[in-house]
Amino acid sequence: MAQAKLKVTLLDTTTNAGALIYSACRQCYSAHSAAEIFRNKKESRKQQEEFIRKVVASGHESPLEHVKFTFAVEGVSRALTHQLVRHRIASYSQQSQRYVKETDFDFIIPPSIEKDMMMKTEFLRMMKEIQESYTHMLECFKQKGKTGEKANEDARFLLPQAAETKIVVTMNCRELLHFFRVRCCSRAQWEIRKLADVMLAICKKQLPCVFDNAGAKCVSLEFCPEGEKFSCGRYPIKEKIE
Repeated sequence: MAQAKLKVTLLDTTTNAGALIYSACRQCYSAHSAAEIFRNKKESRKQQEEFIRKVVASGHESPLEHVKFTFAVEGVSRALTHQLVRHRIASYSQQSQRYVKETDFDFIIPPSIEKDMMMKTEFLRMMKEIQESYTHMLECFKQKGKTGEKANEDARFLLPQAAETKIVVTMNCRELLHFFRVRCCSRAQWEIRKLADVMLAICKKQLPCVFDNAGAKCVSLEFCPEGEKFSCGRYPIKEKIE
């Protein structure tokens, strides 16, 4: 039982992603098939990437749906994954608290609690008590002849949202852009914002022609759409630039 740390690993991404997006974009305006465009490669990789950048900047994002990224995420809380799965145009495979016994669960401590010794002490005390209660509950079930997932599925009701979990996430590029617009914003909850920032750094390295200008909504808009009350001040609010 210990404090968990965020780890994000890129498991897979679409092969020839740039060429695929380019071919899909060109198909919209060409009499030739996307297969021909993909095979011919008349334009250099640099030319294709410049074309994709213009398409992304124009807001024509549907061709981006043909390319996907798959991440293995660990060291995050159940509170985070409850938010993450609200992004429904994605695929998820999450570690089960029913089939995986949590007799030594790790947890995530919010920074606001981490930096306050009194609050941290109380937090750690509660994690320990919950762990002991969970283990005791499993023992009670065992005495009643109930073990394995049948015991875990009910004992897990004791577990906190702070409990660490692992999840595989697959999103296409269009959904990733939306995810970053919402979750890289300073108004997003701190843990999912941290995850989004790490995922964005990976995407920028893998496919810069799509993700170079990705991030919170203000990055592409060059103004804050949240209004003066909620603006972090990085960009002026819309009303002040009109």
